[in-house]
Amino acid sequence: MADASIHDSAPQSVDRVQAGYMAQVQRRRLYGGLTLVIFVLLMVSGFTIADDRNAGGFWDGLHQIGDYPSEVVKEAWEKRADLPGLLAKFFPALVETINIAAVSTLIGGILGLVLSLLSTRGLARWPRLIPVFRRVMDIMRAVPEIVIALVLIFVMGGGPVPAMIAIAIHTAGALGKLFSEVAENADLKPVEGLSSTGATWMQRMWLAVLPQVAPNYLSYTLLRFEINIRASAILGFVGAGGLGYELRNAMAWGPGRFDEAAAIFILLFGTIVFFDQVSSRYRNRLTEGHAA
Repeated sequence: MADASIHDSAPQSVDRVQAGYMAQVQRRRLYGGLTLVIFVLLMVSGFTIADDRNAGGFWDGLHQIGDYPSEVVKEAWEKRADLPGLLAKFFPALVETINIAAVSTLIGGILGLVLSLLSTRGLARWPRLIPVFRRVMDIMRAVPEIVIALVLIFVMGGGPVPAMIAIAIHTAGALGKLFSEVAENADLKPVEGLSSTGATWMQRMWLAVLPQVAPNYLSYTLLRFEINIRASAILGFVGAGGLGYELRNAMAWGPGRFDEAAAIFILLFGTIVFFDQVSSRYRNRLTEGHAA
């Protein structure tokens, strides 16, 4: 009699589990569908508002999207004999752009390293301050570089220094977040071993944690350097110096200096491709070597 009741209750429990699972699936699909509908509505409304507030309608000017590139290419081809001289002329501005990216990546990487170790559970020097350091990193990467640069240009004037500081602040917040996630997966046994010998917090980080995470840290830093080259060129448009500043002047002048704009585009494109290939190669070597 008891066996019969057990056999009867087993299918009922399976049916209840299956019904609960299907209800969860239906609920998840409903939430997913609602999220998709809200996303589409926001995209459509945002595009409509932007199109209404634009100086000219998007669809009305869509057929003119290729006019400016074609004029630049046409004038650059007509003055192609002057292209080598223009490349040499703007090469110092390219060096300035690379220097801005390199220095800001170095400063931001060091600051991000410190913030990451101070905000990682199990490694932090002051565990109660972990939320504080994490919010600091959130703020640093939440504010776009161009906003920081505009504020600094207003205070300090135009030049490469505001761009460097702006990119370094954003880089510290972004790398600090990535570094912290890597450090959370580090093996704590070496840290505990050094703690038992009386090692300081700095010694534990330097000898037990950094050797484990260094390959990933360097990989992320190289990737960020590649991103910062683009950022430093963009900040030049707001008066922060470098190749972007020269490009803004050439584009603002209009016809007659389109050959200069073409030369700057070539320099910028070639530099980004070069550093993209170099950094990708070394990132792969670091991560594969670490995995091996």
